[in-house]
Amino acid sequence: MKKRQRLGQHFLQSQTVAKSIVESAQITKNDTVLEIGTGRGILTPLLCEHAKSVISVEADGELYSDAQEQFSNLSNLKLVHGDGFRTDADFSIFVSNLPYSQSRKAIEWLAQKKFLRAVIMVQKEFSDKLFSESSHEMRSVSVVANHAFDMEQVIQVGKANFSPPPRVDSVVLRLKHKNVVSKELIKTVNHLFSYRRKTLGNILKQFGQTVQSTKRLEELSGDEIIKIAKQITQ
Repeated sequence: MKKRQRLGQHFLQSQTVAKSIVESAQITKNDTVLEIGTGRGILTPLLCEHAKSVISVEADGELYSDAQEQFSNLSNLKLVHGDGFRTDADFSIFVSNLPYSQSRKAIEWLAQKKFLRAVIMVQKEFSDKLFSESSHEMRSVSVVANHAFDMEQVIQVGKANFSPPPRVDSVVLRLKHKNVVSKELIKTVNHLFSYRRKTLGNILKQFGQTVQSTKRLEELSGDEIIKIAKQITQ
């Protein structure tokens, strides 16, 4: 357990919250659901109830074995042992209660995919950054997320709903696909933010481009940053 705590794994134990997560995904019998992080399986049987099929991927060997035993009766479930972010499975709905340390990875991975809806649990602080109107709070992941998805916060989840309880509160986000963002474009946006204190003219010099501008990255909108990143990656 200590090892899992260190990795940021706090297992959801509230059936009420689990049901709310699944309901907010609006799953139908036409949907294939991808769940990354089976965990102790609180969401898995609920997903199977609503979906045509569920692919649930778990990296931890012990948790994967437990899930195999626990869910052997679910005929529309495919359990996979491995890194869910390496899967090339087709899915229409994504549902995940990942460790907080994986939130950014999940956003960047989903930005490269085409799907109907995704419902993910993240740390409240991470969610606040994604939705922040303040230019000083802007992060590369929020620029990518706002370009890739229509996002909404659907449930606030207190720390008492987990075992062991984390030190922070959580938020469940619902993402609706808007634009596919290439891996190269994500890398470029991240690279731009590594120079955020420089002027735009100086930043673009790093990429072999000349622009007369004394604006800084934080003075630009997310759409303007995406536009610049696209020009660089062309």
